[in-house]
Amino acid sequence: MKLSEELIYRGFKAETTIENPADLDTRENKKFYWGADPSADSLTIGNLAALMMCACFVRHGYTPYLVVGGATGQIGDPKENGERELKSLDEIEHNKKCIKAQIEQIIKSDNVIMCDNYDWFRDMKYLDFLREVGKAFSMTQLLDRQFVQDRIGEGGSGISYAEFSYSLIQGYDFLHLYREHGVAMQLCGADQYGNCTSGIHLIKRLENGKADVWSTPLIIDPITGRKFGKSEGNAVWLASSDNGGGNFTSIFDFYQFWLNQPDESVEYLIKVFTLLEKDEIESIIKDHQKAPEKRLAQRALARSVTEIVHGTKNAEAVENLTKMLFDKNTDFTSFSEDEILEFTKYLPVAKKGMELVDILASTGLAESKKKAREYLAQGAISINGVKASDDTAINQTAIIKKGKNKFAVVK
Repeated sequence: MKLSEELIYRGFKAETTIENPADLDTRENKKFYWGADPSADSLTIGNLAALMMCACFVRHGYTPYLVVGGATGQIGDPKENGERELKSLDEIEHNKKCIKAQIEQIIKSDNVIMCDNYDWFRDMKYLDFLREVGKAFSMTQLLDRQFVQDRIGEGGSGISYAEFSYSLIQGYDFLHLYREHGVAMQLCGADQYGNCTSGIHLIKRLENGKADVWSTPLIIDPITGRKFGKSEGNAVWLASSDNGGGNFTSIFDFYQFWLNQPDESVEYLIKVFTLLEKDEIESIIKDHQKAPEKRLAQRALARSVTEIVHGTKNAEAVENLTKMLFDKNTDFTSFSEDEILEFTKYLPVAKKGMELVDILASTGLAESKKKAREYLAQGAISINGVKASDDTAINQTAIIKKGKNKFAVVK
């Protein structure tokens, strides 16, 4: 497939300034940029969807300029419902390092250029910014932005001058990359399209140049109808362990998230989040439709996306672990010490001798001790495959299960 065809096939098209997608196939300037602010110490699967779009461009010969927003992160992308809490400079620096590593894991290319917009904002003077960038925008343009309307309209929470200025700062990123590197296209999620057009405006106004934006739809939770992300409280994180901010999803839970997607969503998700070719995807979906109970599409999705984010070895390990834990014939007491040790790499661990309620709460299988007791009363807890109803000390090596797919190891 050509780039334009693959973007459409995978669902990577929302608002764009490019009237004919086929122009992407013959575009002479094959440079683009995509950016992420260090608002947390991990990216989410919402960011991953945009990165998968970037990877699509890279496979078709485009050079990526991937920007970590050390400058924009000091202000924060405006939300619809209120001001962001400013992060300390130390926290921003820490977050930058974490998400830079994640981006490099996903976009594997010798041509990747990693940038930090703080590098070009560090020495910029305020009056210089106002004279060059501020004078290029009218208040009418800025007040017409949807996020501004949401914040200053009836019932809105208001907006600070700092957040009001965010789109100008982001617009200058595009202008800088255009001037210094000849980058004439920005990729983004659909929610960033308005901010991205600020860069197009600056490039046209100050350089008499032409630039474009290509956006991809936001990933929506098929059950709740909400987008996946930090602001919605349903983030699935790319980090597999805690970097200090509590923003992580274990590799096992990450795999389970994809494995448990409903049939009505899996075809859409497998196109977005995997590198499988069109023929492979269509073959998988065809086989899946013949026997949905085998969950062939979900298994292919879970394996593929886990491999992209966490590597082949981890993907194989959690796939095998899942098969063992969910096999009805598995004797949980028969696992060897080496197998148990392998389990502890992917499942939460509690020490022998703890009370069951304490184990459930400390490993995250229950939100609190009160909820742990409720789960016990409901028959939702098992120890080595046997239902548990009472709070008791666990003095032997054991696999604790809650509900259908939550596990912990007592060792």
